Amino acid sequence: MMNTPIAFIIFNRPDTTARVFEAIRQAKPPQLLVVADGPREKRPGEAEKCAATRAVIDQVDWECEVLKNYSETNLGCKRRVSSGIDWVFQTVDEAIIVEDDCLPQPEFFSYCDELLERYRQDTRVMHIAGSNFGITGKNPQESYYFSRRTHIWGWATWRRAWQHYDVSMRLWPELKQQNRLIEIVGNKPEADKKTEIFDKVYAGEVDTWDYQWHFTCLWNGNFTIIPNTNMVENIGFHQDASTHTTAPPGDFGDLKVGKLQFPLIHPKFFIREDEADTLYFNKMHNPTLLTKIKKRITKLF
Repeated sequence: MMNTPIAFIIFNRPDTTARVFEAIRQAKPPQLLVVADGPREKRPGEAEKCAATRAVIDQVDWECEVLKNYSETNLGCKRRVSSGIDWVFQTVDEAIIVEDDCLPQPEFFSYCDELLERYRQDTRVMHIAGSNFGITGKNPQESYYFSRRTHIWGWATWRRAWQHYDVSMRLWPELKQQNRLIEIVGNKPEADKKTEIFDKVYAGEVDTWDYQWHFTCLWNGNFTIIPNTNMVENIGFHQDASTHTTAPPGDFGDLKVGKLQFPLIHPKFFIREDEADTLYFNKMHNPTLLTKIKKRITKLF
């Protein structure tokens, strides 16, 4: 039996939601906090899909406090997820966050449980990821490494970290004007790409919440944790995905999951793995020719 509450973010996909719910059901969290967006107008059948998705939550059959934060109107990815996680951390001190298309392996929950406790009072750490996008640190025999990445395909954090989150990114213009981003990330290509992305997010051109969390962790100068074993599979890549997973990003479309070994082996050194972070950036934003061809074929058919 695990100790940590799980926050489950759902919308309009009863099929993937049921699969992720079954993984949660096997973990048997003491609290389940469910965040749901409402159907979009002029989308035939979406209200029924949302209702069917919410009905999955009614299958809780273990001793568990279920708390629901359902919106009857559609708020969109940015406002619904950010406000939902705000509500989660108004309710509990720490949580594991899983979305309806991120299918975790059983070990993921124990891993989060242990690391949430280990780093609970260590303000250097703000984020615990369950996925690694196939990239490991210099010491793969250790269970995880320290990073500046904030992978959100299954993750965990604390109220003490989320309190710094600002969905509007009010500090971005000042940080940009002082040219501080290159100091944080350590290389110009990544700083330039992040500047382009953060500009769009700040201007409201991208309906998302996760870049703001990445920005929060960066400007606080904090560490994140990435596992050396990938424990979460994204099962949401299909044509009718509602937001951002209609096609695999970069070279990450065929990620395999593995079985994490216990007891966890903790890193000997509290040092960020900059080489692994740079490799991730290059794979994400400079995909191989084969990946470009696959994405082109996907768009055509």
